[in-house]
Amino acid sequence: MTLEATVSIGWVNTVIAAAQRLSVDTDTLLATAGIPATACEHERWPIDDITRLWHAAERCTGDSGFGLKVGAEFTPMSISGVGFALQSAATLREAVIMVQRFQRLISDGGRFQVLPGNTATWLVYHPRQGQLAFSPHQIEAVLAAVVGFASWVTGTRMQPQRVQFSQARLGPLQGYQAAFHCPVEFEQAFSGVLVDNTVLDQPLPQADAQLAQVHKRYTKARLAALTMSSASVPELRRWLSARLGPVLPRRAEAADALGISERTLARRLMEQGQTFDGLLDEVRCEKALQAVADSGAALPEIAESLGFAEVSTFYRAFRRWTGLPPVRWRKQQGADNQGTVTSV
Repeated sequence: MTLEATVSIGWVNTVIAAAQRLSVDTDTLLATAGIPATACEHERWPIDDITRLWHAAERCTGDSGFGLKVGAEFTPMSISGVGFALQSAATLREAVIMVQRFQRLISDGGRFQVLPGNTATWLVYHPRQGQLAFSPHQIEAVLAAVVGFASWVTGTRMQPQRVQFSQARLGPLQGYQAAFHCPVEFEQAFSGVLVDNTVLDQPLPQADAQLAQVHKRYTKARLAALTMSSASVPELRRWLSARLGPVLPRRAEAADALGISERTLARRLMEQGQTFDGLLDEVRCEKALQAVADSGAALPEIAESLGFAEVSTFYRAFRRWTGLPPVRWRKQQGADNQGTVTSV
């Protein structure tokens, strides 16, 4: 996990390529999304940026079936190293388990849950959105990609028993039938694909146990590298800043979000010359200076908003940060600003 959900550039490029096939050029798409062209040089995007991209694609293409088209074009090449590992798996069920294990390399924006039954198994998708609500096209693309990948890797058109969405229908039923070739229901309890167990457990034509181990080792190394890059000081600082309030964010919450132990989090921060409490103190200081500089904000309200149980505790912390009590510091800032304006 990461503190902020991100998505691989491979999945980003899949969305961009689908828009291009509908005559929407990349520059127009990115400009509509409010995303700089240089973002395409990054290995991963914040989840909210790809959500902006999806919404822009909806507007630019005007295609109610855009998400289904993105999913239909999905191949192992869309997710590079993970895709190679999946196609060398022994069965489709093993490939699904690998997706669960290596999901982060594709996207932190959701996870798959496997609900096995006597004759069929539900592959349920749980989105993890950021500050922005997911485009429903994103959900449709993921489920269409599941079917598209299964068809690609098995060499035959995979026909689920049923597909359902927690959201309302976006386009004509014909589009869903073309994508899934099975009954499709909407506004259900969850979004998922119901697959016959014989399909999931049938040996894959490209299965190669030795090659699968090679790909797994490579993918595990990539996952470990991504995990190590998590818990960076800048990322944790942003996380703390977004969650700072009357109830202080705790180290246990950050460790849980990252999927690591508190001890591991403490060690990684120590390697970067920081501690969780030290970062929290720095973020509280930054927020305090911004708030106190605003002469219209009452000091008791500022103290409460920064998680101080007592105003006197806030005063002591502020003096430690600046060498002055907040009232005097505020007056000094006002005088300094007035002097700057006068000199101008």
